[in-house]
Amino acid sequence: MSETNTPAPEAAEGHRYTAAMAADIEARWQDVWDAEGTYEAPNPTGDLAGDPAVAARPKKFIMDMFPYPSGAGLHVGHPLGYIATDVYARHQRMTGHNVLHTLGFDAFGLPAEQYAVQTGTHPRVSTEANIENMKVQLRRLGLGHDKRRSFATIDPDYYKWTQWIFLQIYNSWYDADAGKARPIAELIAAFEDGSRAVPGGRAWAELTAGERADVLNEYRLAYSSDAPVNWCPGLGTVLANEEVTADGRSERGNFPVFKAKLSQWNMRITAYADRLLDDLEALDWPEAIKLQQRNWIGRSEGARVDFALGDEAITVFTTRPDTLFGATYMVLAPEHPLVEKFIPAAWPEGTHQVWTGGYATPAEAVAAYRKQAASKSDVERQAEAKDKTGVFTGEYAVNPVSGEKVPVFIADYVLMGYGTGAIMAVPAHDSRDFEFARAFELPIRCVVEPTDGRGTDPAEWDEAFVSYDAKLVNSTGEGISLDGLGVVAAKAAITDWLTGRGIGEGTVNFRLRDWLFSRQRYWGEPFPIVYDEDGVAHALPESMLPLELPEVEDYSPRTFEPDDADSQPETPLSRKSDWVNVELDLGDGRGVRSYRRETNTMPNWAGSCWYELRYLDPNNADALVDPEIEQYWMGPRESAPHGGVDLYVGGAEHAVLHLLYARFWSKVLFDLGHVSSAEPFHKLFNQGMIQAYVYRDERGFPVTATEVEERDGKFFFEGEQVKRELGKMGKSLKNAVTPETICEEYGADTLRLYEMAMGPLDVSRPWDTRAVVGQYRLLQRLWRNVVDEETGAVTVVDAEPSEQTLRALHKAIDGAGGDLAGLRFNTAIAKITELNNFLTKAGEPLSRPVAEQLVKLVAPLAPHIAEELWHRLGHTDSVVHQDFPVADPAYVVDETVTCVVQVKGKVKARLEVPPAISEADLEQLAVTDEAVVAALGGAEIRKVIVRAPKLVNIVI
Repeated sequence: MSETNTPAPEAAEGHRYTAAMAADIEARWQDVWDAEGTYEAPNPTGDLAGDPAVAARPKKFIMDMFPYPSGAGLHVGHPLGYIATDVYARHQRMTGHNVLHTLGFDAFGLPAEQYAVQTGTHPRVSTEANIENMKVQLRRLGLGHDKRRSFATIDPDYYKWTQWIFLQIYNSWYDADAGKARPIAELIAAFEDGSRAVPGGRAWAELTAGERADVLNEYRLAYSSDAPVNWCPGLGTVLANEEVTADGRSERGNFPVFKAKLSQWNMRITAYADRLLDDLEALDWPEAIKLQQRNWIGRSEGARVDFALGDEAITVFTTRPDTLFGATYMVLAPEHPLVEKFIPAAWPEGTHQVWTGGYATPAEAVAAYRKQAASKSDVERQAEAKDKTGVFTGEYAVNPVSGEKVPVFIADYVLMGYGTGAIMAVPAHDSRDFEFARAFELPIRCVVEPTDGRGTDPAEWDEAFVSYDAKLVNSTGEGISLDGLGVVAAKAAITDWLTGRGIGEGTVNFRLRDWLFSRQRYWGEPFPIVYDEDGVAHALPESMLPLELPEVEDYSPRTFEPDDADSQPETPLSRKSDWVNVELDLGDGRGVRSYRRETNTMPNWAGSCWYELRYLDPNNADALVDPEIEQYWMGPRESAPHGGVDLYVGGAEHAVLHLLYARFWSKVLFDLGHVSSAEPFHKLFNQGMIQAYVYRDERGFPVTATEVEERDGKFFFEGEQVKRELGKMGKSLKNAVTPETICEEYGADTLRLYEMAMGPLDVSRPWDTRAVVGQYRLLQRLWRNVVDEETGAVTVVDAEPSEQTLRALHKAIDGAGGDLAGLRFNTAIAKITELNNFLTKAGEPLSRPVAEQLVKLVAPLAPHIAEELWHRLGHTDSVVHQDFPVADPAYVVDETVTCVVQVKGKVKARLEVPPAISEADLEQLAVTDEAVVAALGGAEIRKVIVRAPKLVNIVI
């Protein structure tokens, strides 16, 4: 260690541990740790390689979820997870691990862009200022990050590789036969040599460049498409389904969201649905998170069935093909592409008035209904409401098993994003179809015999009969009869029948949709894609990366009136014509040509899909990550067959979006041979939330929490009574407490201890500033146990500790050590507190060996005071890399245990005996005990049952 490692000068209040002394100790040791690279984790190779002996230790890669650097800064709720991972990382270092723990910043996204629009400040300027502020706040907490590895997603050296990964995905296709991604060049070669048929039947050489691009677009894992999207005019951008609230509004800004058809970039995540589902089993994740991912992926087995409609066919996916004979109408999603193809000019003769919606023609009815449906979110459309809406298209399709003509409706309860966007409606056996059929006076036919005694006439029913354990009825047609079969047998029989006639087949469907990857924003990664004069997309060569964002005068996409559903996106980049229109030589042998750049940018999820990899090798200019380094930190191992980060801590709110996207990118990179880990995060832990009381006035508006007074159980603000409720902590709720406030009053170590002691890490807990003092007093008692408050001298002695002290020490080591390893920080602190209190009251001088073990025990939780005391005890090296104390089993075991002695089933004596006492010795002690002898009263002992060391039962 350097000469900076000297004890603190006298504080203003002598040698007491005060907030002023804590501030001095903490700032000084943070400077030392930074100067000496205390937390730098060596790689096995490369420019971050360190001592080979250190790198040879078992590794531990610990991560927090990417923070976004908000201009509001941190409140005390934000660092909960960061402190927890820091405590765990420190404990792992002390138990012999080479620990990689660092933190970067997820810095692209809407908040910085909105601030730029409002103020004219470049998003980079405000974002970098926010990052610097956040770094200062986090440093004050004493977090042991390897700062050499930190970065922000807005760094061109970082997003160069985000763009590179996009190109790997763009230049890949999913080979279903091989079950993995392969380079698109291999697919092109197969088309060229004829080993794979070109869709449409023509030879590859006969296709134009545009036609080839269209064919490949249907295979690429990153592809463009004209598809229904969530268009938000108020924000001027499209949104992913997950960014739209249940009531059809934008998560940010609360603007209306409409369905529109736009050309967008997509990621073919659906190709990986099975693997994303199956590989969950090997991950050490909370079961609730796994369940959310399973539900989002939504695997279901059933059949594809074709219903003829003129020269077209409406294809449906159904999990109940056994009920085909009960399909009395069809429903298409309003966005279904077939709707526009077959709408007749007039209503068929005899069309039911309820079906027309009151419109004169089918075209008018369909157009009006589609506009109405576009204003609803998918969640809102699927809500279980009794009022079903829809409109008849004016056409009929043919039920393939019965030959019956069935009317075709559009209705918003059918989604284009699930299955084929069309359903066969079996109202007798589906609740939503039943309600729709009743509303539109459609036939309801029973084909699954009810087992609840209601009979087979749906006219007498109040609801649909849904069962997977019943027999089929009314289900006989040409060449097929399902009558009398159970559901399972009937599904198999009808699927075979459909397959044999080429009008259907067994298939698997997923709820998961492809990932919409375009945003009409400025502040995001530019796509490394250009278009030629024919509109054909071309990837930029790697030598042209990174493609940096240009400077623009107007950061805002064009926004519209929030309810202007017919508006179209206009991106900020599209207005930068000298950047959009370029002359480039792409190295494809065609020389310099004119191109137009893609003017959408990537979503804010892009940078967080792979950041764990860049932590490993942040300065590598030649590769995403060195394979040897990636294998060392993230490669598969016995406990983690798919590889991944050893511990990933973050909020449960990322259960689907971030985690699913990151898993998808990992699997593509794994398939292409760029990484050895098929999963990004092996162990996931969701921390709870620190909540705070919100005080609201009679209008329901929050008032400043720190200015509220409590009187007789009631709360008052400026003399007026207010209501108190428990909720989130935040600036808008006027209840935020900053880390600086607590650090100034008590010190960072106290804040760390309090947040870890509040309760189990995975549950939410209320903040109470008044309770922080409890942990402050713990540190003060710890200080007094080692340092004389009057003189500043170390008071420990070299004498041997008593056996009682050793027992207290080793029990604390045993309990706290296991708790720290298991993320049970609140119980670890309780055991350390118990030990510290024992030593305070022991009535004997604290021996040096006990003091040193105590300091090391505290070091993961309160590192600054531990480092200070360690050096005051005479050490010159850092406590950070000391071995964590190991409990002596001899002292962990209780010195004595209580043995209960029963006579005729009643307790007559309690004996204090050694834990290892033999049955014979315990029996002898029991039968000769005075109280037992008195209870026997001279009676003959028939039998003695001994369960050493805790029970003796004497039968007389």
